[in-house]
Amino acid sequence: MVLFDLDKLNSEIAALDEEQNREGFWNDQKSALEVVNRLNDAKSKVQGYTTIKNDYDELSLLLDDPDSKTPDMRELIEGMEKELSKKIKELRVDLLFRGEYDHFNCILDIHPGAGGTEANDWADMLFRMYNRYAESHHFKWQVLSYEPGEEAGLKSATVKISGKNVYGLLKGEKGVHRLVRISPFDSNARRHTSFASVNVIPEFGKISDVEIDPKDLKVDTFRSGGAGGQNVNKVSSAVRITHLPTGIVVSCEVERSQLFNKQTCMEMLADKLMQRKIEEREAKLKSVVGEQKNIEWGSQIRSYVFCPYTMVKDNRTNYETSDVQGVMDGDLDPFIDAYLENLSYNSK
Repeated sequence: MVLFDLDKLNSEIAALDEEQNREGFWNDQKSALEVVNRLNDAKSKVQGYTTIKNDYDELSLLLDDPDSKTPDMRELIEGMEKELSKKIKELRVDLLFRGEYDHFNCILDIHPGAGGTEANDWADMLFRMYNRYAESHHFKWQVLSYEPGEEAGLKSATVKISGKNVYGLLKGEKGVHRLVRISPFDSNARRHTSFASVNVIPEFGKISDVEIDPKDLKVDTFRSGGAGGQNVNKVSSAVRITHLPTGIVVSCEVERSQLFNKQTCMEMLADKLMQRKIEEREAKLKSVVGEQKNIEWGSQIRSYVFCPYTMVKDNRTNYETSDVQGVMDGDLDPFIDAYLENLSYNSK
């Protein structure tokens, strides 16, 4: 159950407004941006609530009107009810975003597990699934790097997804995704189990306080393997950077300019190092307070079964559906909503 506390939000807005008008507010840009983001988020929630209340009051007046039974009025009222229901759902989901970085864009990495062509193909199916999800929500989808498999599928892919609350929506996709199906690559039509891992990190941007020593970097350039453009496979514009102390590897081939690709790589590396820093801090805090449950990055979160029956089941929330094709076409909202509801309930 999601509770809306208007008084609390108005008090938060007043406090943040006062903080924003404080002398020297922009001296610490990182802290200032955090305050501005929190203020905008709180104002957006209040505005959403106010719009819903006004629409509800207007709809109530129409329903009390003696002419509300006429065909034209019924059509108008049905349209208003549908729009009001949509706004209520959007606000309800918006209220579930309580994480500090939920309103950020995100970087999504996909890697196949062991299994060669079968696993590579499964990773590519997940790539398509998230692309369809992004398209259906009108999010911006930008492929930063894509390494195809030798026979089919992909070896690795990194995409940037931009839009409202993107990280908050997709943070629960982080983990291992399991597929059971009759393999199209098996001449004996046997059932195979494949795994692929998905990693989701916020795009921290200017608030990142990570410092990177150039001496810790190994920079490689290579020819882009992407499609299109005269520059592809002719000039070594793609860049791969390895952070030697942590082993983190990032690559980008989206631009024709090696300089721009390197800049994007550095931004991605800073995001991953920032995420690592936060996770280490949270793990240390959990150990201090005696938290025993630890969800590892590689833990299996969801199973997709194509055969002998059809089912997609989330192992954390137990939400499941038999509409496998719908899920693979990007219909992830029920899974995301269930995860956010579960997260909200457990945080109380």
